Order: sequence, then C-alpha cells, then structure tokens
Amino acid sequence: MAAHDRGDLATAVRLYEKAAVSDPAWSTPWYNLGLLNKERRDWKASLRCNQEAVLRNPSSEAAWWNLGIAATALSDWNEARRAWTAYGIELPGGDGEIRGDFGYTPIRINPEEDGEVIWAQRIDPARCIVRSVPFPKSGHRHGDLLLHDGAPNGYRLLREREVSVFDELQILSRSPLGTFEAIVRVGSVDDLISLEKIAMSLDCAAEDWSSITYICKQCSAGRPHEGHGHPESHAAEERRVGIAAPSTDEAWRLLRAWEGEGADCAAVDLAELLAPR
Repeated sequence: MAAHDRGDLATAVRLYEKAAVSDPAWSTPWYNLGLLNKERRDWKASLRCNQEAVLRNPSSEAAWWNLGIAATALSDWNEARRAWTAYGIELPGGDGEIRGDFGYTPIRINPEEDGEVIWAQRIDPARCIVRSVPFPKSGHRHGDLLLHDGAPNGYRLLREREVSVFDELQILSRSPLGTFEAIVRVGSVDDLISLEKIAMSLDCAAEDWSSITYICKQCSAGRPHEGHGHPESHAAEERRVGIAAPSTDEAWRLLRAWEGEGADCAAVDLAELLAPR
C-alpha cells in the first residue's frame, strides 16, 4: 500500500500478488489490485481482481461496488447486476443493460485537473448523463454518458437536500451536441427560466453561466459555505448563457423562439465554442 500511495505501481502489483499467494484465502490483496487497476482504467483486470476479492470475502461492500463499476465499464450487464444486487441496490427488472432513474447528482468532471462540478442524471449506480452545459475547456458536452465513482467527494444542495458529489472516471459515449455561448439581455430571472424551458422543448439545453460560482478546492471537496464563491461580475440585464444544440442554426432558432416570449428578451451574440459532433 505504501508503494501504491507513492505511485510505484509496478512494486505495488508485485507485492500485492506476493501477499495473495502467501495467503490464498486473504481477500484484501485482491481488492487492492482491483482498486489499482480501477485507477489505471484497466477494467478487465479490475473485474477479475474484484471477482477474486468477493469470492474470498462476500461481505466486502467496497469490492462488490468496484466489481459493479468494472462490469459496467465493460457492459457486462449480468455481472453488473450480480454486483449491485449483492451490494443491496434495488435494480430495474429484466436482463441486459441497466437503465433506471437514480436521481440527479453533482459530478466532478476532470477530477485530476481543475475539476468542474456539473449536474447529471444517474441511470444506474455508476453511470450518468450530463444535464448541465459544461464549460468548453472541460471537453465535455451536455448529453455525454459518464462512468463515475461511488465514493462521495464533496456535497451540494439539491432542493434544500444535501447530495453527494461523485468523481467522473471516464466518458463512455460522447454527445453529438455542440456547445455555444450566447450573450443575452433579460428583464428578470423568469426570462432565464423561460429560455431553459424552451431549450428543453427543442431537445437542446441552456444554462446561465454568469451565475456559476467559483470555489476553492477544499470547499469543492467538502461543503461550500456562503460567501466563499467568486461569481462573475456582469450588468444585471446582460448574461452569458451556455447553449447545447445540434447546430448553429438550431441554437439561433432557440434564441429567436425565446425572444418571442417576452418584450425584454434579446439575443445579442452567439459564438460556437465546441463544434457539434
């Protein structure tokens, strides 16, 4: 574990394997090998190691969880269902791919870099669909399908209820939508809500980037406190809005439809930041 912690993975693997041979009934070396391979995104190796861990210790919740993640990454749905059921999670009925409603949760994308916390809809215990409009520098898009970890790494509020932040592990499939930035003028917050609703009706998305708060790493991985953030400074009536749309024409169609909803709604400019795929 000391070698693992200092990043000497070759030594860690050798010693974990030596420990596993020295006591064939011991599950911990197999769990640690599974964890190491999860960190390396070697899902086949992680799957095998966690299978060995739960075989030796069927009460290891952590090994069952990581087995579920590895099986999900490999689309091995029978094994994923076995792992989540053993952990104690109630799943949608049937066979094959798991697709249910596991609620909305904040996800930290690019956690090894300057991670951005976005909102996503969980469809199973380890996968979610991005519902925010991420900043383009993240390389993520509205609608991306993500694999995420299961250990809470911070907390946010969702309708006055505290929910866990989970770290992204990788992008499983990429959304075809582009990311655009619109400069708009509004009369009230209701105009922004109207823009979001119209975007949803057109299979697009809109998010007020001007209201996003920047916080330090310590608060991001914990519980953000009031007054800590540094929101962008803008004139009250002018906002930066992130838009997810399949084309520039569709983004403009959304804005024109929104302008027709209220006398104070006006789109000033639109820029493509991530081209549609």
